[in-house]
Amino acid sequence: MSKQNFINHKRNVVGFHYLLFLLLFIGLVGAVVNVVMAWGTAGFITALLILLLCACCFLMSWYIREFPIKAQDRAIRAEEGLRYFILTRQPLDSRLTIAQIAALRFAPDDELLPLVTRTLAENLSPDEIKQSIRNWKADHHRV
Repeated sequence: MSKQNFINHKRNVVGFHYLLFLLLFIGLVGAVVNVVMAWGTAGFITALLILLLCACCFLMSWYIREFPIKAQDRAIRAEEGLRYFILTRQPLDSRLTIAQIAALRFAPDDELLPLVTRTLAENLSPDEIKQSIRNWKADHHRV
């Protein structure tokens, strides 16, 4: 496994993020065209059911990805809150967004406190936070 850094830390699964969503989009567009072409014919109800099925598959695929990310964000918030509390005996500032907290998880302990202070002072974006990290702490367990 290569060393993780800002450039290569994002995980995109080609089969899921690109191929599946492309196929679902093509299927959804094809189902809409099928409904339009079947308007007023005996096959309209069947075309409508196919559209409904395609829409359900598209939504399921979206939420199959969205729900675990939300759960993982909660875990990251708890982990980073505990790490910050261990280092400072103070709770993590509630002004930090989950995206900022998720970005801070890549900072090692010695860089975390100054980076939290700077993030709060300058309202850094997640990418700015990640680019500010000198010694990247890899996270190979992100969904």
